[in-house]
Amino acid sequence: MTVVSGLWSVAGSQEVLTLQECHRRALEANKGLKKSEEKIAEAEATKKVALWQMLPKVSANGAYNWMQKSTNLLSDEQKDRLNNLSGVIQQDLAASILQEFGGLPIIGDAIANGLINILSNGQLAGNINNVGHRIVDALETDTRNVVAGKVTVMQPIYMGGKLRAMYSTASLMAELSGVEYDKQKEELLISVDEAYWMVVSVKQKKELAEQYAALLDTLNSHVEEMVAAEVATRGDLTKVRVKLNEAQMSLTKATNGLVLAKMLLAQRCGMPLDTVFDVEGIPNNLINLNDQDTRNINMDSVWANRKEMRMLRIGDSVAQNAITMARSTLLPNVVATGGYLVSNPNLFNGFANEFGGTFTAAVVVNIPILHPGGIYALKAAKHKRQEVAYQMEEAKEMIELQVNKVKFELDLAYKKLAQANSNLDNAEENLKLADESFKAGVCSSSDLMAAQTAWIKAESEVLDAQIEIEMGKRYLKQALGE
Repeated sequence: MTVVSGLWSVAGSQEVLTLQECHRRALEANKGLKKSEEKIAEAEATKKVALWQMLPKVSANGAYNWMQKSTNLLSDEQKDRLNNLSGVIQQDLAASILQEFGGLPIIGDAIANGLINILSNGQLAGNINNVGHRIVDALETDTRNVVAGKVTVMQPIYMGGKLRAMYSTASLMAELSGVEYDKQKEELLISVDEAYWMVVSVKQKKELAEQYAALLDTLNSHVEEMVAAEVATRGDLTKVRVKLNEAQMSLTKATNGLVLAKMLLAQRCGMPLDTVFDVEGIPNNLINLNDQDTRNINMDSVWANRKEMRMLRIGDSVAQNAITMARSTLLPNVVATGGYLVSNPNLFNGFANEFGGTFTAAVVVNIPILHPGGIYALKAAKHKRQEVAYQMEEAKEMIELQVNKVKFELDLAYKKLAQANSNLDNAEENLKLADESFKAGVCSSSDLMAAQTAWIKAESEVLDAQIEIEMGKRYLKQALGE
């Protein structure tokens, strides 16, 4: 890398971004992560809602009701009989008196007639009717305006396990939101890594293209002088100019590619697309071939750490809770209630126009007898859990395949880098010898251009291998769930 070690000069007006700085900006600006944070807060609130389902609930209700007519405890016929109570009593008692005393010898009829005359007395009859009037008035209710209120306390005692399952599910969903947030964050950072290293790659290849074009431009000047001195042909000059045009076209493509790569990185970091910035280059000691990861991979640990498996395990627990909730529809439910009821008119004091109240307590038991739908809901929940179990087994196989694939590609990238470094050493030596031979007149321009092309290719291969290793290590870390 000695040939390009001095390429990484940056204009003072441009901000130089490190990979860590790009990570920070992406995390601060990403809208998806902010939505996930809100989702986590929502899940925590839902968890508290589920907890309160198991605790007592206190509610208060009030009502006012107006009716055109009051409630009557007596019918019109009963009111009429009570208002004319003396006549009713006289009729009934007269028959009884005649029956009791009429059969007595000598004085029986006289006693009976005397008692009947007493009952027929106007004043007594009026008094008896007044008693009837008072009874009618006492039983008259004023319920045209009714005010009622009630404070109720309800405590579930046994709901077939449904409430505990609901709380467990809400807790699992809160945990799932956290895992999804971590996974989204990891994917965001990997996408930033990809964009960042793309900028680094295109930037260095652009500078290599500039160097290559500069070498060909110098060679073009030398060949022009040689043609003028008649020690080279016009054909040699044409070949050089063709290569120079190709190099300039490659430089133009690299320049455009760098602009697009920076726009992509800016977008992922939450910056305006026209932001002017630069990135750090690849240091010479970026990759140490002796640092290659040679550890043995424990798949049980990988399965335990992978976020996808954690999400599936949470899904399995949620499916188990769904079975519990489906089963609860087939089990008895017991709820205890208590409260205080107040009303005006007072229901507990003859409908008097005053407030009166009483405490209440009850236990309500609901026993399902015929619920075929609940049976099928339970079966469906069991099938859903089995489906999740198969998903977990399939995910394990795919994760193991992914880990082995990423590990193989990383090992291959290290081999590529070792080979590319060897090729670069040879290409640099070959370029040096070709340049000296060309200057000595024992080497053609075509041979020198071939050596220059080989050097550029070797430099590019080293760069590609280094970035492939950097991303490979990142992909392996993701695959291992670290």
